[in-house]
Amino acid sequence: MIALIQESDVNVMGGVEVLFRWTHVVAGVLWIGLLYFFNWVNSAFAPTMDAETKKKVVPELLPRALFFFRWGAAYTWIFGVFLLVINYYAGPYMTTDGVNPEFGTWIQAFVGIIVGFLVYDVLFKTLGKAQHAVATVVWCAIAIGFAWYLIEMLGCSERGAFIHVGALFGTAMAANVWMRIWPAQRRIITAIKNGEKPDAADPALAGLRSKHNTYMSVPLLLLMVAVNQSYILSSFNPYLTLAVILVIGWAATKAIYNKAATVPGF
Repeated sequence: MIALIQESDVNVMGGVEVLFRWTHVVAGVLWIGLLYFFNWVNSAFAPTMDAETKKKVVPELLPRALFFFRWGAAYTWIFGVFLLVINYYAGPYMTTDGVNPEFGTWIQAFVGIIVGFLVYDVLFKTLGKAQHAVATVVWCAIAIGFAWYLIEMLGCSERGAFIHVGALFGTAMAANVWMRIWPAQRRIITAIKNGEKPDAADPALAGLRSKHNTYMSVPLLLLMVAVNQSYILSSFNPYLTLAVILVIGWAATKAIYNKAATVPGF
């Protein structure tokens, strides 16, 4: 009887995990799909509109797109946290021996994810304008350093480290949406609707952070996939692997930006 109850509990938790994962993926597809639309399609289309067309199109199109954009980001992050708790903090994947991590270990890991956005935000506010390339390299180093701390200081598995670097990027991206991009876009939409010119700082901020999200999204997607690929996790030095993922991911993103700028309309 006890065995049947335990098996039933396992089945329920498995069903909950599948539901959470499904929601996480669907919300992520919605969010990242719109992110790519904004950066690789709309960014080339918007400058072709004159002021009168913008006044008609922007207040109708952007609020609808941004609604799904920001809520897709929110649900992706929320259900991502649920999955992190189920599989890593209360599950077997955080440590190399499959034992649930101690309270202090996963608290440090989760706090590191949250603090990561604050560090990223300050970093690009202070260095972003004059030394953007330097800020980007520092952000890469922070991501790799976070993985090093998880593995070397907290005893986490490489799988746990990779998923947390992915969560670091995902949290920075979601926070960008709600705290930087959406407020700026709301002011832009209001100004255009009223026939006014938006404050130049708002398009600059929204565009830059949206671009950051696009660059982070490509390595993020591989990091989420890599945790199920033993070849990636066990064949190479984890820190070198992360560096290669970042370089290839960002090079691919740059190539797509270049291509998007040349795609013609009719």
